[in-house]
Amino acid sequence: MRSSPAATVDDLAAGSPAEAEPRWHRLTAQDLLGRLGTDATRGLTAAVAASRLRVVGPNSLPERPSPSAWTLFARQFRSPLVVVLLAALPVAAAVGESIDAAAIGAIVVLNATLGFVQEHRADRALAALRRMAVGRATVIRDGERLNVGTEDIVPGDLLVFDPGDAVAADARLVWTSGLRIEEAALTGESVPVTKTTEPITAEALADRHNMAFLGTHVSAGKGHGIVVSTGAGTELGRVAVLLGAADRDETPLERRLERLGMVLLRVALAAVGALLVLGLARGEAPGTMILTAVSLAVAAIPEGLPAIVTIALAMGVTRMARRHAIVRRLPAVETLGAATVICTDKTGTLTRGEMVVTRLLAGRARVRVTGEGYAPHGEFSTLPPDPHNPAAIRSLLSAAVLASDATLVRDGDAWMVVGDPTEGALVAAAGKAGLSTDVLETEWPRVVDVPFDGDRKRMTVVRRGRLGLTAFVKGAPEVLLERCSFVLGPGGLVEPLDQAWKRHVERANADFAREALRVLAVARREVGDSAGAADPEQLETALTWLGLVAMSDRPRPEAAPAIASCMSAGIRPVMITGDHRETGVAIAEEIGLETGPGAVMTGAEMDRVSDEELCGRVERVAVYARVSAEHKLRIVRAWRRLGAVVAMTGDGVNDAPALREADIGVAMGRTGTAVAREAADLVVTDDNFASIVAATAEGRRIYENIRKATTYLLSCNVSELLVMAIAIAGGLPLPLLPVQILWLNLLTDGLPALALTLEPAESDLMRRPPRPPRAEVLDGSRLITIGRHGLFMALGAFALFVGAERALGADLTRARTLIFTALVFSQLAHALNSRSESQSLASLGVRGNGLLFAAVLSGVALQWTVTAVPFLARGLGVVPLTLHDWGLAALTGALPLAGMEFEKAWRAWHDLPRATHREVNHGDNESGRVPRSQ
Repeated sequence: MRSSPAATVDDLAAGSPAEAEPRWHRLTAQDLLGRLGTDATRGLTAAVAASRLRVVGPNSLPERPSPSAWTLFARQFRSPLVVVLLAALPVAAAVGESIDAAAIGAIVVLNATLGFVQEHRADRALAALRRMAVGRATVIRDGERLNVGTEDIVPGDLLVFDPGDAVAADARLVWTSGLRIEEAALTGESVPVTKTTEPITAEALADRHNMAFLGTHVSAGKGHGIVVSTGAGTELGRVAVLLGAADRDETPLERRLERLGMVLLRVALAAVGALLVLGLARGEAPGTMILTAVSLAVAAIPEGLPAIVTIALAMGVTRMARRHAIVRRLPAVETLGAATVICTDKTGTLTRGEMVVTRLLAGRARVRVTGEGYAPHGEFSTLPPDPHNPAAIRSLLSAAVLASDATLVRDGDAWMVVGDPTEGALVAAAGKAGLSTDVLETEWPRVVDVPFDGDRKRMTVVRRGRLGLTAFVKGAPEVLLERCSFVLGPGGLVEPLDQAWKRHVERANADFAREALRVLAVARREVGDSAGAADPEQLETALTWLGLVAMSDRPRPEAAPAIASCMSAGIRPVMITGDHRETGVAIAEEIGLETGPGAVMTGAEMDRVSDEELCGRVERVAVYARVSAEHKLRIVRAWRRLGAVVAMTGDGVNDAPALREADIGVAMGRTGTAVAREAADLVVTDDNFASIVAATAEGRRIYENIRKATTYLLSCNVSELLVMAIAIAGGLPLPLLPVQILWLNLLTDGLPALALTLEPAESDLMRRPPRPPRAEVLDGSRLITIGRHGLFMALGAFALFVGAERALGADLTRARTLIFTALVFSQLAHALNSRSESQSLASLGVRGNGLLFAAVLSGVALQWTVTAVPFLARGLGVVPLTLHDWGLAALTGALPLAGMEFEKAWRAWHDLPRATHREVNHGDNESGRVPRSQ
């Protein structure tokens, strides 16, 4: 890289490789300013900033180019079923069946259009999320503070950092005052990092404490930084570039439908080929048999299935959007329904993501604090009663606020924190005691900050009051207790801190810690106008003890029911947190996760075991504590090696690999980074675990309904094939004409099958174990059911055909009309039967799926229309039927339904003893033990 400042900036703008860039964290401030041609106090000039923006381009993360509309549309034709239909289309046209060809083409185009529209809608929803993430930042240009869009920031800009700010670009810090930045989204560091301005030789990203990185947030303090990288050149941008180059594997549903399509193709070709050979051997006209074979091929393949699957998924996506989940790709809906393991973050997903003060030690009294979130409304109660408690509470919380930087702002009905969440909890607690942050700031102006340090485990703010300077200190209880010589006793009098007081404090601290509360100690010292007010060692000795403040991030109220729902569904819920083991265990116990021997594992323990050993333990572990992004990835891989279908949640940049590795990646829409959202299949807009479980239930419902529709479609098609096969094998005339087969498919395979995909979830859906990950859409028992039901319908209709022709003396056209109408009745009745494998039609009722009943009645009406209207009857080769004929056809169509309902009743009676046994066993297992996934 060239040595001149301008040349350096030009090289950056040209996109020089990362290894050619200067190690900004190693440079002194003067070297940095010289290389980037900027001023430490006045920043860039407006003209230079505009010039660099034209060269460098906007400060935005790279995004994978969206596919063109044509590419997106063409992508919808990859299904094997669609390929089969496209192959049948020219064959149908070649033999003169233009109606068949037109119908097949219309179905294929409808399927592609629906898939295209849904993927386009999902892309637009995510684009809206990205637009929401675009913010503004404060820069200094020409010596003036300006609020500019983050996309307009360029290398060399002087960025201003205040509490609550999102860091808008990678910057080298040149001035700080108690600056702490939350970097968990990028580095996985669970606590805010205290920043410095001195050169640093360490290369690890988490150790570059003189840098601020895009995608992180200022939690406390102030600072200035010189922008060194924007957009794709930032650390966050490089991750996004690598992530954009990665491809995803097919989802389980995509793989199953591909296999199903190939099976149907082989079966259809074999069956139709056999019938064609048999017919030709019987002496049938080749033209007639070819036309019949094409019609049977169309009948054998459920041409409506791709469209029905797409519509079912699209409907599910719409329902999930109402439950705060945005699906990026349609098959991902079903994948979540197949999940056997859900690995979830704790903070903000199982918990509220809000620190709340719940306990105080003020004077000698332990105080209970009520209230929700950051709202400054609540009550204080003490055990035992302490007449001096109100004053002690006010003294403790006043000092806690004066040792903090956070503020509260109201956003509609909600209260939000600007700054560190822990300090926000202190401000909220002070508000509950009637203390105003604004009033305290006015009465006690800030003089000196001694920022928090991980080694010192405390921070101090010196403020000027009416009687001089006072140092307010907060930090780890064990550290502050050793530095206190006095205590604020009853009546507001200062007493010596003797051993009895210390034991009292230590007992309270231990009790709070056992409750998994985060505990801070608060103290103060009067320093007058001493020159030592800037010396931490003098400030933080001989302190006056004020008390303890204990807080926690409480579980969401819906978390425990959601966990219980997972357990009853046989899904293994796994909590992953960066918090300490004790905190994770306390939350886990509160929401119903197992925490017994072997059920809790820390990141340090994971580091000591191999991947093979982890695979042997992962099924027993329900809680992981103090883990990093690398640990998350190992957990996902261990579960997948055991054959599980894994859903993984994440919100940070460092979560992206685990989201990609999981079968279904779930990103947080409210707190998640753009990179995490791009890596995920599902974006949960309210960051709520209950929404993930609801999406899982929706995925199960969709899959079950797709299986119902598929079973219905294929059993109807089998009935048509059997009718034709029996007639050809028996030397009888063809019972159905090709155009009649097409009408049957259009009438009974379309709207009724679609209505089945809208069937409400069965009551026990989330009490069933997950289906095996390798299970096909149609397993052996399902294929037997298809064959049995198809045979029921075929035998009844064929018996009517033979009887009408021989016993009733009907001509061939009337006999064909009767069997044709009987098959319509039996297939429409079978749609009602297909609503459930176990529940009777009477128990399901009509209201649950009104569309299906409307489809059945419409089908009957349309069938009457085509037999009654002369030109339609001629086109279909049918004749009008008498009332007696309609009665025969309806009775024949109802017989299979009666048989199937009897079958359900018999199976329910036969399975009752085993079901009762299962319920008893389930009742014995109320310990919270999580069942192992299949």
